[in-house]
Amino acid sequence: MTADLERPVSGNRPAPSASPARPRRSALERLLTPLLVLGIVVLLVVSGSTGPLQTTFLESLQIMAGHLIPGLPWMSDGSLTVPQDQAVWSFRLPRALLAGIAGASLALAGALLQANVRNPLAEPYILGVSAGAGVGAVLAIVAGSTAVGGLGLNASAFAGAAAATALVYLLAKQDGVIAPSRLILAGVALGSLLSAITNFLTITTDAQNVYSVLFFLLGSVSAATYPQLLLPGVALVAISVFAMFRSRALNAFLAGDETATALGVNVESLRRTLLLATALLTATTVAVCGGIGFVGLVVPHAARMLVGSDHRRMLPVTIFGGALFLMLTDLLARTVAQPAEIPLGILTATVGAPFFLWLMRGNGAVRGGIKR
Repeated sequence: MTADLERPVSGNRPAPSASPARPRRSALERLLTPLLVLGIVVLLVVSGSTGPLQTTFLESLQIMAGHLIPGLPWMSDGSLTVPQDQAVWSFRLPRALLAGIAGASLALAGALLQANVRNPLAEPYILGVSAGAGVGAVLAIVAGSTAVGGLGLNASAFAGAAAATALVYLLAKQDGVIAPSRLILAGVALGSLLSAITNFLTITTDAQNVYSVLFFLLGSVSAATYPQLLLPGVALVAISVFAMFRSRALNAFLAGDETATALGVNVESLRRTLLLATALLTATTVAVCGGIGFVGLVVPHAARMLVGSDHRRMLPVTIFGGALFLMLTDLLARTVAQPAEIPLGILTATVGAPFFLWLMRGNGAVRGGIKR
């Protein structure tokens, strides 16, 4: 792909560049991605030390290191109790990891979708994928697994998301071509229809089911387990690698379909692939975490404000920034109103909106294309 993009279009005339020339980066831009990774590691340990059972930061770090490195003395000398070990390793760590994977996946899906349709308001939920997952999950809750072919809650949500994706794709396709405007309109219309079905199921079900339905629709990682990390984790790694390899083609998309085609990009093929990647990231996340809005819309814009619109720089900041953002949100969700827990969807808007508005008022908004 790189070779295609750099090949002259015709004759001896050089091809236009698929990526903007890299301006000199500030020290903050160079250190931003390492700082985000360091923040994720620190937040994992902090999350492990936070909960009803008192555990210090050092004890949380010792337990995590002890499970990863065999033979460390504090794992057998009695300085750590069994309840502390179970609380950190079996409950708090998988929860924090799932929040990080979900945040990174939703943020990456938003960045890919915004590049795909060249619309700054595009986000994963606009495709109706989340609404489809909601119908599948609510059916499993209110009518039981037999109503969805014997599938459990997570599998029903994934099946609903996959069905919604296939339907949006078919509705958006005309004469073998996917038009970005049709894709968005089809997603909005289908999402509204599926949300109406979800609301109908919610108001007609028994009262004891309503809390479970609302908690799923607003998002939570409270029941996270290590097996639940596998599918969304594999999807995130695979699509992150793919996106980084195609970052030059994504830059070409910003200049329009004709320019991208002139630069050697197979626009229609890449558009279908990006749609599939976006749907897969969203479906695997929503199936285990429920509906978590705001992340896919705002985190990519925040990344552009910080490092510019070049996807070679913006995508790593988006992925790690999304992970850090949702891990921090989950930590707040289980601490600010103890012993009650706040659904993630409520806090993502409450925490993220002020931060986004603060960023938008600064000079970074010019680089993000929000302020001229």
